[in-house]
Amino acid sequence: MKKLVVASGNKGKIKEIKAILGDRYEVVSMKDEGCNLDVEETGSTFLENALIKARAIGEYLHEDVISDDSGLMVEALGGAPGVYSARYAGVHGDDALNRKTLLKNMQGVTDRRAKFVSAVVLYRQDGSFVTGEGETLGVIIDKERGENGFGYDSLFLSDDLGVTFGEESDEEKNSVSHRSRALSDLIKKL
Repeated sequence: MKKLVVASGNKGKIKEIKAILGDRYEVVSMKDEGCNLDVEETGSTFLENALIKARAIGEYLHEDVISDDSGLMVEALGGAPGVYSARYAGVHGDDALNRKTLLKNMQGVTDRRAKFVSAVVLYRQDGSFVTGEGETLGVIIDKERGENGFGYDSLFLSDDLGVTFGEESDEEKNSVSHRSRALSDLIKKL
């Protein structure tokens, strides 16, 4: 089975990618491969950031690398938090503070439409790459529901599932998630 390195330190993201691609690849984290590079995401889109990360980690490890950049886009907030989803509150990776900031910014807002967006890049050792993109639609609710998932999952009421991603099992979430759809798009191109 071909090894595929995930260019991320996000345990939730790595777990989802393993669950979705695990029967096709031996999915390992970059840390499993001894890589602790902190790649600065300077792109203005999810796809640009995914490529920046995949290329940097791929060139460092000389391995095939998959990178995902994803986030939440809220209609009434002009697409925010967008590419800043993981650091929306000013601190990278503080999910609880990011959710609190989102709820504060959504006070009094009636248009609560939102979507999760994902861009994935498979960067190969020869410098070539393949991309995939996906999204899933929903609304932001006014208080957290559910203990599953990570990030904004407990605030995102999925149009597909009728419950928040935080209330659903990993399997159900992965069946309709933005990341799953982006990976499916990528797989079709391989």
